[in-house]
Amino acid sequence: MLYANGHSLYSVRCDGAESLKFATTAGLAWWPRWSPEGSSLRFTLYDPASNSTSLWELSADGKNLHPWLSGWNSPPQECCGNWTPDGKYFVFQSTRDGRTDIWARREKGEFLRKASREPIRLTAGPIETFAPVPSPDGKRLYVVGVQRHGELVRYESRSGGFMPYLSGISAEHLDFSRDGRWVTYVAYPEATLWRSKVDGTERLQLTSSPMRAAEPVWSPDGKWIAFMRSEPGRPWKICLVSAEGGTPQRLMPGERSEANPGWSPDGTRLVFGRIPWMEGGTAGAAAIHVLDLKTKEVSTLPGSEGLMSPRWSPDGRYVAAITSGQNWTQVLFDFTVLKWTELTKIDGCFNRWSRDGKYLYFESLDSRFDIFRVRVSDRHLEEILAPQNVRRALGLEGAWVGLALDDSVLITRDVGIQEIYALDWEAP
Repeated sequence: MLYANGHSLYSVRCDGAESLKFATTAGLAWWPRWSPEGSSLRFTLYDPASNSTSLWELSADGKNLHPWLSGWNSPPQECCGNWTPDGKYFVFQSTRDGRTDIWARREKGEFLRKASREPIRLTAGPIETFAPVPSPDGKRLYVVGVQRHGELVRYESRSGGFMPYLSGISAEHLDFSRDGRWVTYVAYPEATLWRSKVDGTERLQLTSSPMRAAEPVWSPDGKWIAFMRSEPGRPWKICLVSAEGGTPQRLMPGERSEANPGWSPDGTRLVFGRIPWMEGGTAGAAAIHVLDLKTKEVSTLPGSEGLMSPRWSPDGRYVAAITSGQNWTQVLFDFTVLKWTELTKIDGCFNRWSRDGKYLYFESLDSRFDIFRVRVSDRHLEEILAPQNVRRALGLEGAWVGLALDDSVLITRDVGIQEIYALDWEAP
């Protein structure tokens, strides 16, 4: 058997014995597939530096490692390929112009006829298609068909259920202005940035494809929105855009990842973190930083190595963060003593401050994905809800959790279509 683990491929006997390194890869390897005759291997490679996926190939002896379809799609966004049983075709998924479809490339030619090496798109239409698997006789392809759509809902403690919020728009990553009159959000699944009044009026689109937006936050004076942005083949960077619209401004040079911006109460600085899995795979490469918006100088909070997802408290005294090692626990930096302390021992994500700054909300990473809040003053931990029976939309950062103006829990409910389809095809 062959299996992937991090930056390596390993071979192992079917009884689990004699695990040996088969090849070392430049990125994170997954989805390995042997050719039917066993002479070569193809797999998907995720490159954290460019935030892209591509298909790679090597021979059965572990040599001649090289990209497959090099230069065909720039930047590459291919994944999850499989050979047909007769080895004549290789089918895979490719993302172009923001949508994913199934493609096929001829591998073998007929007698006295050379096969075209140009991939051919097999699917197109209102739904996206993923992960093709040929049937044993090669006459059908089984694919996952997805039409993504979400509904923003809020948890109501009185009824114990979720109800549409802001007319149930298909959105995630909400943030409200300090005066509570305005909201900014990321449209799902387009990943474009918007702002509007809370009643839905004066709606304005602030970014467009192929740029993807995430984690927007209002400046204290309500004039600017800081957010994470990414373009195909590029890392996440922090930008500013005027609440009245205009061209987003990139704040820092370089090609390192930048994530989770947060404003200081006076609006002169931004706290931000890194994305550990885009930082060379080492926890120490990630840390919590502060950008002075006037001087453009960047400083690092002491003792923040290996931490991510910073959140500046409303009063400016604390920065909450999450450890990025084996466990994702909540920690707190106190500016009065310049020291980090542990808030909880529960693994969690999507940390959010209550509007009064007394509580930190987060979602646990156990099997139930419960929502908790911890009181900063005495570390009292309280379970808020367990949204087990709600099918949640998977956005840019997974199943998002946020807070409404009254600190009630917001999630994006998945109301799209996800089905397995059988496609009949006649291969020449």
